Amino acid sequence: MYEALKQAVWAANLALPKANLCLATWGNASQVDRDAGVFAIKPSGVDYDKMRPEDMVIVSLADGSVVEGELRPSSDTKTHLELYRAFPAIGGVVHTHSRWATVFAQAGRQIPALGTTHADTFYGPVPCAPALTREQVEGDYETSTGLVLAAACAEHYEAVPAGLVKGHGPFTWGKNAADAVEHAIILEEVAMMAYHSLALGAQPVDDYLLNKHYLRKHGPGAYYGQSGK
Repeated sequence: MYEALKQAVWAANLALPKANLCLATWGNASQVDRDAGVFAIKPSGVDYDKMRPEDMVIVSLADGSVVEGELRPSSDTKTHLELYRAFPAIGGVVHTHSRWATVFAQAGRQIPALGTTHADTFYGPVPCAPALTREQVEGDYETSTGLVLAAACAEHYEAVPAGLVKGHGPFTWGKNAADAVEHAIILEEVAMMAYHSLALGAQPVDDYLLNKHYLRKHGPGAYYGQSGK
C-alpha cells in the first residue's frame, strides 16, 4: 500500500544529497496523506544510494506508530509528527544539517531578510527556536524538538516555511515533500548570503521591498511565473 506516497518521499530524500544539503545520512524528508491519516518518512540511518521506495516507512498521524514498513523510521519521526499536527496546511517536512543554515542554528540566531532573494520565499526572518532544556533533551527529545520549533514558527509558518532549532539545525516544510526540499535549497542559499552580508554590515531589507517581492509571487495579485503553473 501507499506506493505513490512512498515514491514521492523516496524521490525527495534522494534530492537532498544531490542538492548538497546533507552528508552521510544527515537528513530526512517526509510527506503526509491527511485523508489516510499517515505520513511516509525515510528509514533511520540508511544510505541514500541504497534506499528504495519500498524502504520508506509509513507512520500513523494519530499516534506515531509504524503502520507499514520493515525498517525503523527516522529518529526525527516524532519531530515531523509534531509539525504535521501543529501546521495543518503543510504536506511535507524536510530536516537537514546543511552547512550555512546550521551555522545560524548553532549560533541561536534567526536568518534576517536582507534582500530580495530571501523575500521571494520567506516573508520575513527565518526564526530560531530556543535551545531545549536538560529535561527536554533527557526526556522525549524528538517530540520536544517539534514542540519548541512549532511554537517559534506558529505565527507565520505559511509565509515563512522554515525554522531553526538552536544548537541543532534547520527544518523546512511545504505543500508536499518536493516543495519542502525546494525550500531547504533556498534556505541554505539565503543563509550563506546572510552570513557574508552580515559580515559586510548589511541591514534587513525595507518592508516595502520585502512586501513587493513576496507578494508578487505569493499574494492575491501574484504575477510571477505562468498562469496555471
